[in-house]
Amino acid sequence: MENHIEEVSKMKKILMLLGIIFIASNLRAPLTSVGPVISEISKSLALSNTTAGLVTTIPLMAFGFLSSMVPKISRKYGMEIVLLGSLILLSIGLVIRPYGSLITLFLGAALVGIAITVGNVLMPAYIKNNYQKNVGTMMGIYSVAMNLTAALAAGFSISLGKFTEMGWKGSIGIWLVLSIATILVWLPQVKKRRAVQATASLGQDEVKVNMYKSKIAWAVTVFMGVQSLLFYCLAAWLPKVAITWGIASEDAGWLLSYMQFAQLPMTFIGAIIASKLPNQKLLAIGTGVLFAIGIAGLLIFKVNFIALWCVLIGTASGLAFSLSMLFFVLRTSSTVQAAELSGMAQSIGYLIAACGPPIFGALFDLSGLWSLSLGFLLVMSVTLIISGGIAGKNDWVK
Repeated sequence: MENHIEEVSKMKKILMLLGIIFIASNLRAPLTSVGPVISEISKSLALSNTTAGLVTTIPLMAFGFLSSMVPKISRKYGMEIVLLGSLILLSIGLVIRPYGSLITLFLGAALVGIAITVGNVLMPAYIKNNYQKNVGTMMGIYSVAMNLTAALAAGFSISLGKFTEMGWKGSIGIWLVLSIATILVWLPQVKKRRAVQATASLGQDEVKVNMYKSKIAWAVTVFMGVQSLLFYCLAAWLPKVAITWGIASEDAGWLLSYMQFAQLPMTFIGAIIASKLPNQKLLAIGTGVLFAIGIAGLLIFKVNFIALWCVLIGTASGLAFSLSMLFFVLRTSSTVQAAELSGMAQSIGYLIAACGPPIFGALFDLSGLWSLSLGFLLVMSVTLIISGGIAGKNDWVK
């Protein structure tokens, strides 16, 4: 009898772990699969570059404007059920998005963005609620699953279109298979903890904190936003910067690969190391310093040692991302607070990040040189150092 109970308990733990990995795998792949085939989409639907850009901008807008609403919905219905609803919504979006018209493309993109927003906000809180003793390891697994599938989705997007013989529709539609599989994997969590139980587990008697009046919460938010801004600016512009400096377009594309490869191990290792430290000040400040060294290297040496600068930036980016996710857990005293801080930081943070690439491009238009744009990123690196020093303190939001 005891052996049977142990086996059931083990199976529940395995299913919970698989659920986290599968949900994490859905949070970036539907977005990163779009970039490589955006020209195909534009040609097929006769879109301008500006209109085509909205396919990726709409989900980011959802992150920015809706993240703060998710914790309230979660408190009412329970995390597990809300996450299940988001997976169903994601699946509907992935069906509609490649249907073949401008309306369905944008409507699908909006549904995908809303669904991913829910996962972005609630998964750190879910991990805090269920893995209090192993939070660093689990946040590392969560971050790696998210970023690895994002990289694979971008790398194999065109190949998947050819494999399915559906072109861009197959490239961005095939992720429906993953979302449906995730629904099946996640269902046991909903059965295990119904809405009333989940709401109770969130602790209605917890001390409530106004996140918008908390210095720590604002530091975490700025850290989250600035590290995203630095990554999205470099992901969007670095290849073009390198090409204008004389690197072949084929080689310029590999620069992002160097960044991505350096980023992946740090998303896992960084979370584990950070969770074992008494505070994360040095790590958080170190991310800003690494960003600054990498960007300064680009500014001073340009194409010389460019692979090294990309690896430093990728290392900084991976560590900064894992710290951002971990701060939602470490700087809060309850699951409710973790969800609220996650909602605030991701809402404002993604709006900050969305401003980065246009500013980077506008500064180049003003001067005709990339030095002004890279100087802007250096200033942002200093901002990351300052906010990281505050967010990394061993303290809770209050």
